[in-house]
Amino acid sequence: MNTTASRRRLVSDPEARVIRVRRWEGGGEWASVRDSVTVEEPLELRVNTRSVAVVMRTPGHDDELAVGFLLSEGVVRRREDIVSIRPYARNREGNVLDIHLADAVVVDFQELTRHVFGASSCGLCGKATVEAVRRQFPPVRETFEVTADRLALLPDAMRVRQAGFDATGGVHAAGLFNSDGRLVCLREDVGRHNAVDKVIGRCWLEEGRVPSGAVLVVSGRASFEILQKALAARVAFIAAVGAPSSLAVDFARRSGQTLVGFVRSNRFNVYAGHGRVRMAEKTALRMGRRTRHPKQVTSTGSTTTG
Repeated sequence: MNTTASRRRLVSDPEARVIRVRRWEGGGEWASVRDSVTVEEPLELRVNTRSVAVVMRTPGHDDELAVGFLLSEGVVRRREDIVSIRPYARNREGNVLDIHLADAVVVDFQELTRHVFGASSCGLCGKATVEAVRRQFPPVRETFEVTADRLALLPDAMRVRQAGFDATGGVHAAGLFNSDGRLVCLREDVGRHNAVDKVIGRCWLEEGRVPSGAVLVVSGRASFEILQKALAARVAFIAAVGAPSSLAVDFARRSGQTLVGFVRSNRFNVYAGHGRVRMAEKTALRMGRRTRHPKQVTSTGSTTTG
């Protein structure tokens, strides 16, 4: 795929705009101050010269966003499926991307645009839609473990690198870690799904896949769409700072994924796939247990033996 030259133009840090606002603080008077706000702009994605989607996003890493989007929609399966990603020459604002696919890739444009419109207008919904996703992307079978104490530290490890959030307070983050807790990639965006697409797209562009044993950490809640995008990228482990939805939990359990929510430095809830979360050996010894499947925190905050 010939994207090297294009990536030099497309890759940039998430943008913030400084504006002047009037601030009020209790007991004081109005003050004129400068504040940073997150930039939100449309990005039109064109596949083989046909417009398929308009995404509201924070500019930067647009090629990664496009790749993650097409992968999660099932349009591409391999890095070789994409021939090129370039800014649309007739668009001076730089908010239109042309993606050209290999001749062997067959795209059902009617189905793709229908699905994208439904997802952007009201969210994915309905049993038929969920079953269609499951048929398209088989369950993950990858076996690996992440220790509980290491997992609990991942949101903080991501948070200290969220420069966009520090500047504006207005962006979501997605980070991909390996099972040893090393950060592989972090992206921020005004849309939580966009941040996930960018992380997935970056790995796909660099390596052609997401690394084995990867843990996807998201700064907000875990929705069905995030689980679906992770499954499309073959990510088996998802951890969220916030809560999961009921549909996300059901989807994770049927897709073989591990789903962890409310991750804090001293606790978290495992909603699906608890076998990939391992208690630290020293903790197990202190409790007088040497079990293959240690106790895990459940969705109610109680503990069960796996």
